[in-house]
Amino acid sequence: MDIGQDSPCCNGHTFQQLRQEDTVNKLNHTLLHCLEAGFSPSSVSTLSFNLHPDPCVQDELHPSVRRCCESADQEAANQETPAAVNKEPDQNILQRLRVEPGADVTLTTDGAMRGASTKNTSSNRHESPGGLWDSMKKAAFVIGSGILFLAAFGNSLTWHLQRFWGASGDFWQNLWTKLYLAFEGQDAALFYFGTMLIPFFAFWAANALLLLVDITGKPSFITRYRIQVDKNNPVDPVKLRHAVRSVIFNQVFISGPMVVGIYHLMSWRGNPCSPELPTFHWALIELAVFSILEEVLFYYSHRLFHHPGLYKHFHKQHHEWTAPIGVVSIYAHPLEHVLSNMLPVVIGPVLLSSHVSTTSLWYCIALVSTTVSHCGYHLPFLPSPEFHDFHHLRFNQCFGVFGVLDRLHGTDSKFRQTKQYERHTLLTSFTPLTESIPDSPKKGQ
Repeated sequence: MDIGQDSPCCNGHTFQQLRQEDTVNKLNHTLLHCLEAGFSPSSVSTLSFNLHPDPCVQDELHPSVRRCCESADQEAANQETPAAVNKEPDQNILQRLRVEPGADVTLTTDGAMRGASTKNTSSNRHESPGGLWDSMKKAAFVIGSGILFLAAFGNSLTWHLQRFWGASGDFWQNLWTKLYLAFEGQDAALFYFGTMLIPFFAFWAANALLLLVDITGKPSFITRYRIQVDKNNPVDPVKLRHAVRSVIFNQVFISGPMVVGIYHLMSWRGNPCSPELPTFHWALIELAVFSILEEVLFYYSHRLFHHPGLYKHFHKQHHEWTAPIGVVSIYAHPLEHVLSNMLPVVIGPVLLSSHVSTTSLWYCIALVSTTVSHCGYHLPFLPSPEFHDFHHLRFNQCFGVFGVLDRLHGTDSKFRQTKQYERHTLLTSFTPLTESIPDSPKKGQ
């Protein structure tokens, strides 16, 4: 009998809960051992975070360990530089625990450590205000430069595309006119058709194909492109049904009312269902602005939900899938769905008073894009999902959409040292990247 991770076992607990409890017990054993052996508070804090950065695990630590970590963080916050680390006892303990600098740290069944602690300090747990402000200024400079570049060279960059659009422009305008007349002036119904029904169909059409592969494991020529080879083969049906119910709830009861409110807001500012389509040049500019706004708002809202105080209550639901599939792209707590999934996407069309045709196209692009990012397959000629897949695997890396703000804030530093980063490219052949860029052999193999 196939038992899923969320199936009940002892005393009503799931296997996933039992594994987390086991991890907490091992972590507590190791950190208490380090405290007794003379680790400084800052060393214990750093080691705790390096061993297991998941905020939910950190919240369950032994009270003595938590007090030690809080003391180290407070000490670091009161100084201009990160708290000094007591190197001498650290080196002795690391030698006794067979820890070698430069490798990852793992826990063994007796609570000892193997591998090495990384060189991150307690400043990795909480960024200093100055460092965050500097990163935000860099982000503003890069984004501002991109806007100036688009304004300066937009005409030359889009000239050839504009010629193509001009050749077929009458076709699209005539098609829109027929649709506009079919709704006989019912602008609200036309807006909901373009921003609810069409994106809904685009999302489920893409995910129906992916779910067929996830559930059946066929066709095999697609499964060979799976990023995490040993996961979701096939997907757990109980876990999948729960995710699908949550996704439909978010779409119907969260996204639906939001789109209704957006229609009234955009109608108050202008006419989103104008009988004339926007020019091709203006549509391109709008899509560029939408993308920039999404990157900024999604990065910071997503990172906010990784704060320990919010993660456990809201964002942990989405991270139940350490190996994601396409449909879980909008599997999230309702509050997170509003602030992190919907707001970064809808804010652009509202600010620019966009035409419903551009808004509908943008919603479809956003939904299909996030589906690809979560699908778990690095398929030929599609955008690479390696970046966000790594986020689900490691939790504290790769928060953004395009990776621009991750590079500026340094939240992709570990990712750029991995094989996943080498594979993070457009696949232009039919050879899976796990074969052309295989994982490094494990020790002893």
